[in-house]
Amino acid sequence: MPKPTLLFAIVSDDVNEVRQVLESGEARPSDQVSPQSALTFTLTNDKLSHKNEIVKAMLAYGAYPSALQNPELNPSAQASSEESEGVSGSHSQTGETMPEGMDPATRVRYDLIGQDWILEQLFRVLSMHSQRLSVSPIVVLLCGIRGERLLARKFGGLLDIPTHTVNMTTLRSTYNLWRSYSMSPYQESSSDTLAQFPLNNESERCVVVLDIEKVDDSKALYTLLMPWELGRCSLEAGKRHVNLMKVIWLGTFNIGCNLVFEHYNSRPDPSKPVTQEEYRDLMDLLRPRVSQFLGASLLSRVITVLPCIPFTAEEKMASLTTNVAKTLSPQDVEGIVMNVLPSYVPSKGARSLHRAVSNKLVDLI
Repeated sequence: MPKPTLLFAIVSDDVNEVRQVLESGEARPSDQVSPQSALTFTLTNDKLSHKNEIVKAMLAYGAYPSALQNPELNPSAQASSEESEGVSGSHSQTGETMPEGMDPATRVRYDLIGQDWILEQLFRVLSMHSQRLSVSPIVVLLCGIRGERLLARKFGGLLDIPTHTVNMTTLRSTYNLWRSYSMSPYQESSSDTLAQFPLNNESERCVVVLDIEKVDDSKALYTLLMPWELGRCSLEAGKRHVNLMKVIWLGTFNIGCNLVFEHYNSRPDPSKPVTQEEYRDLMDLLRPRVSQFLGASLLSRVITVLPCIPFTAEEKMASLTTNVAKTLSPQDVEGIVMNVLPSYVPSKGARSLHRAVSNKLVDLI
């Protein structure tokens, strides 16, 4: 049992106290407090008025949301695990087995549907880095079918940390990369360029999303070789080096779709959710494919390449329901969902469902 410092910080209801404890290394975000994990204890404590902020801080320092399903760290998970039989087991499904009455904003899974294994791997990498088990900056590529951009752009919001999104197709040179402004529908507009963003958030967790639409866009990434290798660089000639070790670099690259579909459909039962072993096998297959396009030099700085996989039937229904439930009656929602499901196009991801829903709603007007 670790020192009770983390428990005291959580009970104090002060997110800054929690950050100080985790930053000092006195405790780890996935430590056990009392009979539960620290994350479970926080989520189930109704007396905390800053519960959401504390949870996001713990996630930012690498807490494993999957601990909510671990009977050893969360005794209440034992009873609920039988109800979730057949689920892949990754953390973004845990919202379904959390205690009733919990604030929905604390349920990570409701902000993103699907891609459970990507989130699992991202939190593992973040945990290793926060515990100083890795000396390299966090550089991750999300590849495969459509959906990686939405996940990357919303990841910073899940952790409640600043995000800067660069659309690589708008760049004309590597110099323009550092002068680019953030472009994302999920962020407020900012006057900060990419060069100013890490300066304003130096030594603090933040996310930089690099939207790579085609292979030619990736040429501008070579200016990031030093930041990705050393975790610091000089943004102007003759200026001091800026510490970039806490920046999470998320690149999205629409490549490897065919490989993802081939692997997905070659499984013994493609109708079942992808297992952790199957997902890791796909990760190993995808990395050499990405290397062919980006080159070994760039990819050697990337910690991991994570493939986006097709939605399961349950995830498709959840995505549809989320989009239409706010404006229609439960009966109308069910009718539209069942009518639109056949419109799902795996290569287009959730966009095909959203487009079909929009067309259906127009017909109803």
